[in-house]
Amino acid sequence: MTRRRKIVLLTTAIACAGLALGVARARDVPKVATGFIADTLCSETFVSGLDPMRDLAETTDAMPGTGLLTWAMNLQIDRARRDVTVTLFGIGRSHAVYRERLGCTLEHSQGIAAVALPPDDRQPALLPEIAGPGLVPPQSEELSAALDRAFAEPAQPPYRRTRAIVVMKAGRIIAERYADGVGPETQLLGFSMTKSVMSALTGILVRQGKLKLDGPAPVAAWQNPADPRHAITVDQLLRHTAGIALGSSLEAWLGSALEPVNAMKFAEDDMATYAASMPLATAPGTVWNYHDGNTIMLAHLIRNAAGGKPEDALAFARRELFAPLGMNHVTLQLDGTGTIEGSSKMLASARDWARFGQLYLNDGVAGGKRILPEGWVKYSASATPNAWVGIGAGFWTNQGDSFGAKFRIKHGWPRDAFFAKGTIGQYTIVIPSERLVIVRLGRSPNAPPEADGVFDLVRDVVAATRDKAKVADGD
Repeated sequence: MTRRRKIVLLTTAIACAGLALGVARARDVPKVATGFIADTLCSETFVSGLDPMRDLAETTDAMPGTGLLTWAMNLQIDRARRDVTVTLFGIGRSHAVYRERLGCTLEHSQGIAAVALPPDDRQPALLPEIAGPGLVPPQSEELSAALDRAFAEPAQPPYRRTRAIVVMKAGRIIAERYADGVGPETQLLGFSMTKSVMSALTGILVRQGKLKLDGPAPVAAWQNPADPRHAITVDQLLRHTAGIALGSSLEAWLGSALEPVNAMKFAEDDMATYAASMPLATAPGTVWNYHDGNTIMLAHLIRNAAGGKPEDALAFARRELFAPLGMNHVTLQLDGTGTIEGSSKMLASARDWARFGQLYLNDGVAGGKRILPEGWVKYSASATPNAWVGIGAGFWTNQGDSFGAKFRIKHGWPRDAFFAKGTIGQYTIVIPSERLVIVRLGRSPNAPPEADGVFDLVRDVVAATRDKAKVADGD
């Protein structure tokens, strides 16, 4: 296809979007597209240390339709200034800036708020060590075969592009493997697995009495009792039933650039203020609709409850969650005003994602100390009514009778499994009945659902690690 032909297709696509969804939303498409690329490349170049061109190719290949835009983008990666600029024919420009220990932030018209880094106090971890310093090879031939299968690429697309797998049994790593350029300390984007971390931080604040699940969420813009948004609760934000009119975050393809929630993420300095300003699409608590605005609002509440400043929220997360678990390779990235971008921008090593999963396997306890409130893990995995994918309060779940839960169980997942999930192939899976935590990170399309190989991975690992006594008992 000639360059002229591609330009015609691109401009036609944007024009059609304007007719179908309104000029304002279509105008956001170039900003959203360039913002996503700039933000991701900045994070995975300067935090993860990955090759940017390989990362770009793998990421866009996992998101159908994005090739219609990325061919027309101009990328500038300045390693001296540690920033990334992406432009699209002059109709869209995004600039992402890296700051030490803060990761990357998109810079818009208002600039980026200064943040005083909290002290890096390496307090002793409460969670027992999960592995020694060296790479842990698979502890059995069956586990080795499971990892071989997970890293093998099919002959035809869609490709898996697995980057990291960690398998933990009873709190110890029994197998791990990494792609070229990735290792046990490489921080990798969890995308929407970040939402599960925001759920954990919310739980800690509930335990401390600083937030309540029920009753009006303490959002300043919603405090008028006459405002229908006044009825929104923290529980509804966690379960994506708040009803805020921001579209959907369930898909990862070119068309998702038209959703207003992505204008919030890639064109706004203050994401929480933007989300709080939106009207209701449905009455709070009546309809399930998964979008990132719910968790952005939770991040805003976490910041306020922790002290109000960006550094307060970062110090709180480090002190109350990451340090007790020994999660030392973590970056929480921020929006332009310094609020944690809690929907999708946390990076952590695969081992640290596994440590996070172990907290939930331990019912919220680390080293004898209760981190999460009693009953919080059960609450997190409890099914949300009408959530067809099978989702709880910050985690996806196989509980309930949703289509997603039934589909996963049919494909070999244990009934009690629940998991953090990020787009294009990120998983931290907790299986209490098997004492397992399985972490899988990569770049795989969301559809078909078996494209990332995680169904095979779960089945293979469960079979390879299941206690012989349980098998003999017919469990």
